[in-house]
Amino acid sequence: MNNNVLLLDKRTQTLITDFLPNDEVLNDLVGFFTIFSDYTRLKMISALAISEMCVNDISAVLYINQTTVSHQLRLLKNLGAVKSRRQGKVVFYSLRDELLSDVLLKGVEFLGF
Repeated sequence: MNNNVLLLDKRTQTLITDFLPNDEVLNDLVGFFTIFSDYTRLKMISALAISEMCVNDISAVLYINQTTVSHQLRLLKNLGAVKSRRQGKVVFYSLRDELLSDVLLKGVEFLGF
């Protein structure tokens, strides 16, 4: 128990307590924002916001090693950020939801660009 005297009124304390996300939601949010915490992933998300692409195309257009692209796509897929579609032997990747693009654009807007 914290014995510090609070300067917040009871109503504000209750609002904070009632609206604070629980541990499960906080953990999921940390996972979600992890998507945006890597330079390579940000480049890939930006590109996939424009077009569905295969590993080879992502690698060539963004000048990223194919192994790195595959690794990041696997991570993004595990986090639920991208989906895949097979066409013959080629697998195409796209953003699972355009909300990812919206979050990225909000970040750019926040930074004033």
